[in-house]
Amino acid sequence: MQIKKGFKQLLAEAEAMVETLTAEQAIAEHGRDNVVFVDLRDPRELDREGKMPGAFSCTRGMLEFWIDPESPYHKPIFAEDKRFVFFCAGGWRSALAARTAKEMGLEDVAHVEGGFGAWKQAGGPADAPKPRG
Repeated sequence: MQIKKGFKQLLAEAEAMVETLTAEQAIAEHGRDNVVFVDLRDPRELDREGKMPGAFSCTRGMLEFWIDPESPYHKPIFAEDKRFVFFCAGGWRSALAARTAKEMGLEDVAHVEGGFGAWKQAGGPADAPKPRG
């Protein structure tokens, strides 16, 4: 089997379409009333790595269903007139998600380069991971 587009091409296309924020730029936007940070990581990642305070959690697999008002899974937060900043663990899923959100009609979207890892490394606020055991 030969694929038509690899993940590198998909990422390059997504990053050409959406705004990419450095972790420092994202930290500067954190806490603003008009900005919603959307955490795309799955529950295991949240437990293992911790969370960004105030971020809205939406696993990558549910994004399209939660954005679309026609969907039985729609989440009203995505109908608000806000800026949506997507992030994941390392920045790949968030680039693709931000592109999808923009294509679906969300106008002001961005993603965090390097994801939650870069966020924490840059000193962004983070709730502690769940203790293991």
